[in-house]
Amino acid sequence: MKLWKVLGLAGLAGVTATGVVIARDQRARAQLTPDEVRARLHERLESVDAADPSD
Repeated sequence: MKLWKVLGLAGLAGVTATGVVIARDQRARAQLTPDEVRARLHERLESVDAADPSD
């Protein structure tokens, strides 16, 4: 019976930690201006284009 309690607590701690990470990420994204989002997307597009020379 103790094993199930430990596994349950470990699962609960994992769910809580995941929620914290998601909330922190969402908060950081909410503070971005549209210009910053656009700049990041352009940077990602350029990095993909540079990594894939098949075009």
